[in-house]
Amino acid sequence: MKKKDITIYDLAAKLGISVTTVSRSLSGHESINKKTRQTVENLAREVGYQRNKFASNLRLGQTFTIGVIVPKLNSLFISSVLSGIEKVVNKSNYNLIICQSFEDETKEKNNIKTMFDNRVDALIVSLSTKMEDFTYLDEFLNKKVPIILFDRTSQFIPSTKVVIDNHKAGYIATEHLLLQGCRNIVHITGDLKHSVYKERLEGFKEALKAYGLEFAQHMLIDDQLTEIAIKNVLLNDILKREQRPDALFITNDSIAAYALVILKQQGIRVPKDIAIVGFNNDLISSVTEPAITTVNYPGFEMGETIGKTAIDMLANAKNNVTINKTIVLEADLIIRGSSLKK
Repeated sequence: MKKKDITIYDLAAKLGISVTTVSRSLSGHESINKKTRQTVENLAREVGYQRNKFASNLRLGQTFTIGVIVPKLNSLFISSVLSGIEKVVNKSNYNLIICQSFEDETKEKNNIKTMFDNRVDALIVSLSTKMEDFTYLDEFLNKKVPIILFDRTSQFIPSTKVVIDNHKAGYIATEHLLLQGCRNIVHITGDLKHSVYKERLEGFKEALKAYGLEFAQHMLIDDQLTEIAIKNVLLNDILKREQRPDALFITNDSIAAYALVILKQQGIRVPKDIAIVGFNNDLISSVTEPAITTVNYPGFEMGETIGKTAIDMLANAKNNVTINKTIVLEADLIIRGSSLKK
């Protein structure tokens, strides 16, 4: 049979003091002298008292928790973002509840419900590729809970957004390959329903146009950012083309690294035969041979920005003020051996 939980009433009875004195002692209230506080704390430890912080916070109208939903945790970029967020919000006594959607719409909706039921004070989300119905966020919007979207965002959700200039990132990556003499570049990217991939493609196209080249459909392969997909694309498409591409701009470093390995296995020299540019500046991009040129996605800086924004929005929410905005961070190109033809 489960042992009965110890309450502040039990502590008060054992010590012969009021419940209010016990409560204030455990909260470190300055009106209680140090000796009394120490006596209460010692007894609480001795009998295994657990303070119901959730209930206490609810009485204050806050839980001091912030919900974060990401596609997957097995990404250096995502882990860097989370690290930046946590560093900032912990200083304001907030903790994170973190869930993964695994790129599944049902899972993401369940995560949202979990966050709502846990009464998080703010919600931070990087949307899954499968999510198209955003009404699942209505409960948060109706209660005016601050919502921050990052990386993968949507114009259809009233929220603050923290992103990089994906259009510019796509442009500078493509321009670099063009300046290396590449003229038959293939852009391999994710699902174009998502703004990040769509904007990178627009930057890719604009760079081609600026250097006098016309975009053609064979220069784009979308929704192919998995190991199985990239292997199939390379072996059954790219390497069988009559006019083989001289460069690949792949919007994911892990897939770029996998592509590099496959190309080398097939006797393709990188960058002499085919140059490669990746995206994110994940650790793997710096340890391949040759190391991969990549767009630096400042994950930790983005996390810090998200954290500061969340704290500011929570402060404004107390005054019934909701201000949504879009914050754009700079991304730069890190040039390494995989793209240097000159």
